[in-house]
Amino acid sequence: MGTQAPNDQDSVPNKVDTRTAEEKAIDDWLPITSSRNAKWWYSAFHNVTAMVGAGVLGLPYAMAELGWGPGVTVLVISWIVTLYTLWQMVEMHEMVPGKRFDRYHELGQHAFGKKLGLYIVVPQQLIVEVGVNIVYMVTGGKSLQKFHNLVCKDCKSIKLTYFIMIYASVHFVLSHLPNFNSISGVSLAAAVMSLSYSTIAWAASVDKGVVKDVDYSYKATTTAGKVFNFFSALGDVAFAYAGHNVVLEIQATIPSTPEKPSKGPMWRGVIVAYIVVALCYFPVSLIGYWMFGNSVEDNILITLEKPTWLIAMANLFVVIHVIGSYQIYAMPVFDMIETVLVKKLKFKPTRTLRFISRNVYVALTMFIGMTFPFFGGLLSFFGGFAFAPTTYFLPCIMWLAIYKPRKFSLSWFANWICIVLGLLLMILSPIGGLRQIILQAKDYKFYS
Repeated sequence: MGTQAPNDQDSVPNKVDTRTAEEKAIDDWLPITSSRNAKWWYSAFHNVTAMVGAGVLGLPYAMAELGWGPGVTVLVISWIVTLYTLWQMVEMHEMVPGKRFDRYHELGQHAFGKKLGLYIVVPQQLIVEVGVNIVYMVTGGKSLQKFHNLVCKDCKSIKLTYFIMIYASVHFVLSHLPNFNSISGVSLAAAVMSLSYSTIAWAASVDKGVVKDVDYSYKATTTAGKVFNFFSALGDVAFAYAGHNVVLEIQATIPSTPEKPSKGPMWRGVIVAYIVVALCYFPVSLIGYWMFGNSVEDNILITLEKPTWLIAMANLFVVIHVIGSYQIYAMPVFDMIETVLVKKLKFKPTRTLRFISRNVYVALTMFIGMTFPFFGGLLSFFGGFAFAPTTYFLPCIMWLAIYKPRKFSLSWFANWICIVLGLLLMILSPIGGLRQIILQAKDYKFYS
């Protein structure tokens, strides 16, 4: 594997804090390491907020492109595989006595070496987190637009661009909350909203009943179309299971002692979160597809029109949820930006620095979201390209590199199966996503 064994110099029990006063002050200022007093339930709702995002609304559409058999199989396998890889990351957080891997790239550096670990993990993690933030800009704007159109049918229509700007304005305020624990209230509200709008999505589908002449055959008529759509749907599913990119950063906020390591409360929170994930994902995807067949939109709430007040409320819940979700994914990005500014470029850790850097980041994600609002295509492209590695197989490669399980043992087999599945997902789904973006871009007018 060409990686370092776990008994390298990093692995020496690091009981004595060797940091200088300046380094301690910087660590106390940075968002990930500044607060370590989170409870286990913080982990539960942070994980729900990170996991159950806009992706759940695209699952019925993914089912329409996969079909009943493959669709159910992909959903179930993804749930099992991602729970397994999440358990691995929780276990690896404190595998070295006296040391905590507070960030995904720190674990990567331990597994692959200081430079190679950074090159492997940081680009992928940034693509995921910035990608999610851009997609959530689009989702927030689209859901606000849908809410406006439902409650005010006679009003003048407003461009999607303006709704994205309205949604972004909230983040110009919330982005100045300093760390993970300070956004716990926002995250709790978002977690409740995700369960609420998922329930509304499948309950309203049941209420509407199976549409007349429902068709469960594939949307595309050509063989090429069916194949590309299948690949694209795999990316949609991968996007729906994207919480791993922030799991170590969430665990870093939980207090830890040798007698009571952080993995106990963290794992309890993860289990609760995964039960909620199952309660959201499976009913929405299966009932949504059952009721609408291949006529379902890439966002199930857009397909549903009645009862108007309920669907309007669900769209508002989506807006509140993606506000919290945006913050969960933005926090590690803020941490990276601020670490580079303070540790590499030697800026002073001040409020002004944080104010400017975070506002620039929010403005950038808003601008890209306004320019390329291809929701469905974006989901599958980012889903396969970056989410598959960080969620499905990078934790397994790290596990094999660090723990070196015996060849052909259960752990060895389990990890290699996940790696093969993840690689297939990474190669195939961006092809479908890119094709969807190209097709949607043909008749698209910028800032319309």
